[in-house]
Amino acid sequence: MTDSKNRSRVNRRQVLSIGAASGLVAGISPQMHAPAQAQAKPMPSLEIANLADLKPGTQIDFAYPDDESPAVLLVMDGPVEDGIGPDQNIVAFSSLCTHKGCNVVWHADQKVLVCPCHWSSFDPGKKGRMIIGQASSGLPQITLAVDGGKVTATGVSGLIYGRQTNVI
Repeated sequence: MTDSKNRSRVNRRQVLSIGAASGLVAGISPQMHAPAQAQAKPMPSLEIANLADLKPGTQIDFAYPDDESPAVLLVMDGPVEDGIGPDQNIVAFSSLCTHKGCNVVWHADQKVLVCPCHWSSFDPGKKGRMIIGQASSGLPQITLAVDGGKVTATGVSGLIYGRQTNVI
């Protein structure tokens, strides 16, 4: 017979801290984290447009960082968060909605990107933040640079829908 006073009890917090230390919380092994850590491939550089050709209201569809990743460059009416160019009004985002991966559509009259599948809406003037809808996060923002009068994509801030890493 066991003496209940001498039994060691482990509470839930201790179990979780042991699991977290070993990388085995909720059945997630350390190997499952490897793809996010393995993103050692450099992001490609992609020329999108001539800066001189970009006027407010311009929309350019392109693919970045590869052909399977639709994206959109927008020239807003005025300065926006993380905008580039002389007026700080040029931004770009992945076109894949973070809810189910449908292609978002630019509604210039409302200044929002809207997913036609479930109506999640995103504000490109505020780093692609979700305004309303079922999406889990804002749109991944494409990092842009101006080099020699050309607007160039140089990276992605956030994870593109359906991927474990942005560069495949």
